[in-house]
Amino acid sequence: MGTNGSTMLEPLRQGLPPTDPATVSNAATCALPARYDAVREARRFTRGTLGQWDIGDRFDDVCLVVSELVTNALRHALPADTARGPEQDPPVRLHLMRWSERLVCAVRDPSRQSPDPRDPEADDDCDAESGRGLFLVESFSDGWGWHPVAGALDGKVVWALFRLSSTD
Repeated sequence: MGTNGSTMLEPLRQGLPPTDPATVSNAATCALPARYDAVREARRFTRGTLGQWDIGDRFDDVCLVVSELVTNALRHALPADTARGPEQDPPVRLHLMRWSERLVCAVRDPSRQSPDPRDPEADDDCDAESGRGLFLVESFSDGWGWHPVAGALDGKVVWALFRLSSTD
């Protein structure tokens, strides 16, 4: 499911927060199928990767944000006719990149449509069970953003940045 190495991350390097891609100390990527149980796969991949990298300080925050980013990609960024069976090429990809004191979680999907953060305070339905994913991403990460993918690939990347303590 996942692969290590920065060559898979080349399309993500444009537009990420100010970090030098040449100084990435660790990188991992995971292809995710167009099924909602892919969110569980993404969390499992993230948990295993962060465990290998000995990152414990932001572990729960990172897993929550990964869940939200992958859920948004599956729910809002895939065309309605996207096959949701295991035999199809995975349309969503999770990337984890670690610098000495930063971690970036990025989810690539085939849509170029801008993510739509809802303001939970302006929402009339305060009991709604969905629509607050990007609010959670903003609340639990140290920054987030998105950009269209450049080059031959189509779609966009939505990323979240985490500052890591120097003891991790």
